[in-house]
Amino acid sequence: MEKQNVWETYSAEQLRELESFTKEYMEFLDEGKTERECVDYLVNRIEAAGYRELETLRKEGKMLQAGDKVYHVCMNKSLVMYHVGSRPLAEGMNILGAHIDSPRLDVKQDPLYEDGGFAYLDTHYYGGVKKYQWVTIPLALHGVVIKKDGTTVEIKVGEDEDDPVFFISDLLIHLAAEQLEKKANKVIEGEALDIIVGSRPLRVEAQEGSSAEEKADKKQDKDPVKQGILQYLRDHYDMEEEDFLSAELEVVPAGRAREAGFDRSMILAYGQDDRVCAFASLKAMLELEAPERTACCILVDKEEIGSVGATGMRSRFFENSTAELMALCGGYDELVLRRCLAASAMLSSDVSSAFDPTYAASFDKKNVAYLGNGMVFNKFTGSRGKSGSNDANAEYIAYIRNIFEQEKVCFQTAELGKVDLGGGGTIAYILALYGMQVIDSGVAVLNMHAPWEATSKADVYETKRGYGAFLKHKGME
Repeated sequence: MEKQNVWETYSAEQLRELESFTKEYMEFLDEGKTERECVDYLVNRIEAAGYRELETLRKEGKMLQAGDKVYHVCMNKSLVMYHVGSRPLAEGMNILGAHIDSPRLDVKQDPLYEDGGFAYLDTHYYGGVKKYQWVTIPLALHGVVIKKDGTTVEIKVGEDEDDPVFFISDLLIHLAAEQLEKKANKVIEGEALDIIVGSRPLRVEAQEGSSAEEKADKKQDKDPVKQGILQYLRDHYDMEEEDFLSAELEVVPAGRAREAGFDRSMILAYGQDDRVCAFASLKAMLELEAPERTACCILVDKEEIGSVGATGMRSRFFENSTAELMALCGGYDELVLRRCLAASAMLSSDVSSAFDPTYAASFDKKNVAYLGNGMVFNKFTGSRGKSGSNDANAEYIAYIRNIFEQEKVCFQTAELGKVDLGGGGTIAYILALYGMQVIDSGVAVLNMHAPWEATSKADVYETKRGYGAFLKHKGME
């Protein structure tokens, strides 16, 4: 089947809208390099658009009506939004679901140490990464430190032009003969991904009149570089070494999202898997007007490590929030909740692999996504024999095709790569457990899971259009 490059279909007005939208998207990527930062950004945006916090409405005893907009946050890392429709919730919802966590390095709980004149922070990588990609690049530190008294200290270092950055060292090429004989997954070991955070020893002045022995003792303080870093943390963050125990600090690539190519047709940035689908979903929700069927957007954490934990899709957060929504609409009932979830339709909004001519042998050219060819649908994900996948049925795909034809949305279908090479998963199979219709859909990404990932502006824009088209339809009859 023929694939169409969507750049060739746009009017001058659409191109202007595309550029405005992708500029806003790049700003979101810069502001949201962690799940907490994403949630902060999203809450500010949706409250400005008239969304109200579900828990506040519950305490006030407010009842919801068609057109009302509500949201609920889970532990500052996941978010669900609802735009109440005119039809009963028992008839189901139109749901968009994406994740806002991305591969990175997490700082361990007892991380700070000195070795060879350097101070390091010990890390544990998060999600699927090629470890060798993280060495010798500028890194930033984002996160929070929660002190024993409950005080929250926010840390964000490495993003402003005058900020210091951090890095992981690599062996110089002149001495790397043995290293280069190793397999790629062993060139850099996980325990070698410790970031260098300083090299200047703390200078402790001996008091005037001190003896020679006392002055010598001052010079022999243990781990003077580490002590210098601890002094910096005390001065700038009122933080002691023990406060690392209750900290969540993430190491991410330093730097802003950039346009790529002479023609500025692409975006190169950290975290586009899956914040590109999260932002497109957000915009589709904000642009939605008076839906018949309640629209829902779920943006969750922990997808990159199996959707586990209280903030992952496997938790009851979404189900509990929907039950609260139903109660505020005046009709909670366990059976009605089950009917609502089973009657819902979902686009599991996640990225797909983009065809890379340099590594063409890894792809089936007929069944792969191409940059610039529009929104991508993956009938199934999983690995090899479809293990771990949600396999959307033909009736639902026909329904989606009909919507996109009506709304003139360009799309393509794809698989992640050649059948026996591997694969990946999304949150689709988890929502499918409720019996709802689910299919994976999103943006093709080049360099997926690398520190810097690439997307086509046209695909990002077309995906937002596709999500918007889906939300306003009535569902399968």
